[in-house]
Amino acid sequence: MKAVAYQKPAAITDELALQDITLPDPHPQGRDLLVEVRAVSVNPVDTKVRASRAAAGDDWVVLGWDAAGVVRAVGPDVTLFKPGDRVWYAGDLRRAGSNAELQLVDERIVGHMPQTLDFAAAASLPLTGITAWELLFDRLHLPADRRSSKDRLLIIGAAGGVGSVLVQLARQLTGLTIIGTASRPETRDWVSQNGAHYVIDHTLPLLPQLQALGYADVSHVISLTHTEQHFATICELIAPQGKLALIDDPAEVIDIRKLKAKSVSLHWELMFTRSLFSTEDMLCQHELLDELARLVDAGAVRATQAEHFGRINATNLRRAHALLESGKARGKIVLEGFES
Repeated sequence: MKAVAYQKPAAITDELALQDITLPDPHPQGRDLLVEVRAVSVNPVDTKVRASRAAAGDDWVVLGWDAAGVVRAVGPDVTLFKPGDRVWYAGDLRRAGSNAELQLVDERIVGHMPQTLDFAAAASLPLTGITAWELLFDRLHLPADRRSSKDRLLIIGAAGGVGSVLVQLARQLTGLTIIGTASRPETRDWVSQNGAHYVIDHTLPLLPQLQALGYADVSHVISLTHTEQHFATICELIAPQGKLALIDDPAEVIDIRKLKAKSVSLHWELMFTRSLFSTEDMLCQHELLDELARLVDAGAVRATQAEHFGRINATNLRRAHALLESGKARGKIVLEGFES
């Protein structure tokens, strides 16, 4: 099978950082699906792994944790899918990724693809959709109903991949007032289009902007990027007994003792936790992906692809990684199909 991979960490400007190669076809066992990958999207985790993980010996590292495709074969213990099913998923950090024509993935972290999306659009949603869903409902334990609420949710970095889905899910499934942050005109428009009630600029002091909206504080904060830069402000604007969730890796140590006076709880989210530790509730990711597909088909959630970079090959994936590393990406970058 064709694949894009590397052996040693390298800057994305180096042609060895991602290379077009050929690998043996994998074969499913246990609860594995063998998926023919039709489209992928690129996430910050791809760039982080590429910069830090080396292959063992002469092996190759295949990145990619967002895919949409068709089940080609199933392992003997599979019960949820059959060959020919169209599927979407984010995969498992411990296994070869989706930047290959064929991929093995455990059925418990796979969903049935939305009927109303093509493969490229579908590939934009799994990782960010799982992350956003788990943030709202598994970490912050927000009620999934649309009853009116006095609670307010501040999303820092709302224009990125996770933020793009998070705003939609929060608007469609909760009664929260949603305040997203974005700094450029095009990203501010994007966040508004996704359903935020208000958009403020994270390059400017946040608390005065909240106060200008008539709010003294917010009950919930989800920090998606540069948490270390915003942490002091978060401590200031979050309400007593509020909840803070984050997904990034702060570049500096943050002093969580500053949350104590207000009894603020801190929640980490990593959507790979269930697959990394083979938790008893792994099936939850299958169920939430199926529910997300239902929401997409009902028109409640839209795909978040913003850039289509063409075929899945090393040249195009290097371009995608470079854009992500620039910090200027909006929504998701998708790639579709391998060269025939």
